[in-house]
Amino acid sequence: MDTEKTVDLDFRRLTVLGLCLTFGLAIVVAQLIRYQVLMHSDLKQVAEEQRERTTDLPSVRGYIADANGRILAMNTNRWDISVSPVLITDPAYLASVLASALALDGARLRVDLRSDKAWLPLAQGVPQKLGEAIAGLQIHGIICKPQSTRNYPMSDLVSHATGFVNHTGNGFYGVEGYYNPALKGLSGTKLIEIDPFGIPIPRPIEDYNPPEPGANLILTLDLNIQYIAETELSSAIDQFKAESGTVIVMDPKTGALLAVASLPSFDPNQFASAEPSLLADPSVSGMWEPGSIFKIMTWGAGLDSGAITPEMTVFDEGRIEVGGRIIENSDRKAHGKVSMTEALAHSLNTVAAYVSTTMGKDQFYNYLRRFGFGNLTGVDLASEGPGRMKLPGDSDWFPSELGTNSFGQGIAATPMQMITAVAAVANQGILMRPHIVQQRVIEDRASRRPRVTAVEPVAVRAAISAEAAATLTDMLVEVVEREATKARIRGYRIAGKTGTAQIPTAVGYHPTDTIVSFVGYAPADDPVFIILVKLDRPKASRWAAHTAAPAFRAIAQRLLVYRQIPPDEIRLAQH
Repeated sequence: MDTEKTVDLDFRRLTVLGLCLTFGLAIVVAQLIRYQVLMHSDLKQVAEEQRERTTDLPSVRGYIADANGRILAMNTNRWDISVSPVLITDPAYLASVLASALALDGARLRVDLRSDKAWLPLAQGVPQKLGEAIAGLQIHGIICKPQSTRNYPMSDLVSHATGFVNHTGNGFYGVEGYYNPALKGLSGTKLIEIDPFGIPIPRPIEDYNPPEPGANLILTLDLNIQYIAETELSSAIDQFKAESGTVIVMDPKTGALLAVASLPSFDPNQFASAEPSLLADPSVSGMWEPGSIFKIMTWGAGLDSGAITPEMTVFDEGRIEVGGRIIENSDRKAHGKVSMTEALAHSLNTVAAYVSTTMGKDQFYNYLRRFGFGNLTGVDLASEGPGRMKLPGDSDWFPSELGTNSFGQGIAATPMQMITAVAAVANQGILMRPHIVQQRVIEDRASRRPRVTAVEPVAVRAAISAEAAATLTDMLVEVVEREATKARIRGYRIAGKTGTAQIPTAVGYHPTDTIVSFVGYAPADDPVFIILVKLDRPKASRWAAHTAAPAFRAIAQRLLVYRQIPPDEIRLAQH
């Protein structure tokens, strides 16, 4: 009886044990099915993520060069130098080498190199040659990591034209900002697989997508002309005690910018420490009421429309009423009977208002739009402003502005707009789109040869007829010969015009401060260049004839020599 009970008890125990083992096995099998079948895809993805990663491969930003191939902006490597003291076998020797190369405290460095630290940073931003020399030592324990940085060899000489690249690798202002996507190129990718110890495992070549380098840009800007422009602008600011100034030099036949200079400027290598107000380029973003240089547009419109001729005379009483507002000449004098050429030479506001009112508001503003005012020029420099030109029908336009706008008051323009408009007169009436890039050079990966794409000049439209432009050029030569005598250059016919603009304030125009300008081109019959000079608030004299005009002459004289343009008598005899 007891034996039967014992057997029965053992059987029940075995049954329970078997059931437990079966249940446990079922759980294991279920988990295996769960992980191996149901969660196979998810777990595979997790495993791949742990051992594989995709890294971005940065592209190389393209360089910027002037018309003669001189580098204005390029990428260079700077190095971050660090060490792993636990791996150093000869700390005394390494301390003496690095202390001398990196200007570190040798005694302190020897102590640090004998420590048990895993990592010790030593220097950041080490110049390329020095970093390469340290890396070339190939001493176990030195960590040399190259960092690509943007370098501007010319410092502040062309800073507004180039712009700068910030620490995220994006360009701002100038060419760097406008062409940022093209200069940056496209980043690549590389799939990396690592073993349990973090060591990379070689991957097939198809897992590598190489980066595409950025385009290299060749500018129309000539560094020699840029130097002339900035040097003479700096001299003019000092001589005439101006706060700031801008000079633009352009080829009027193509719209190519030969120099774009504004002072004060900044060093793009140290843009972060520069005054923020200096970063934007005044030549494309700074607006001002241009004053009497705007009369070139008024006379051009009058000649083209047939409203005036050079010999046509009017009687100047020294004042004229337009839209309920009395307009006077800057000298507050009446000049009596004057021809249109004499009126332009004397820069008479009253005659300018007579021309615009004779044409009528619709025709007058139509010509101003044809000259490009109120719109962007389309120049390939970042942050361009459109200026401001109110039109009849606008809520803030008043009939008196038909008179004041005729001599550049109550209308805002950028220096780039102004020189582009006058360049149309120099170019037989054809308005060209200003541009600063003449070529894009892209490295072709397949052929490993550069692919060059030329930027062709773009004619926007005819602002005035060729006949009207030629007539106006002759009149502008008379302006220089009669009134703007400080812009004259012996042996050359110069076409140009001064502008002395009052500065608007919240309570009217400033009683004494002015912005002076001169725009002119030479040789007048076949212009090689056009120059705009603008000086802000000169204290030595408030008149453009005594400030901007001589600054123009200083630049033009040097350009004529640099471009080897013979005097008119010799040049015309040769042709």
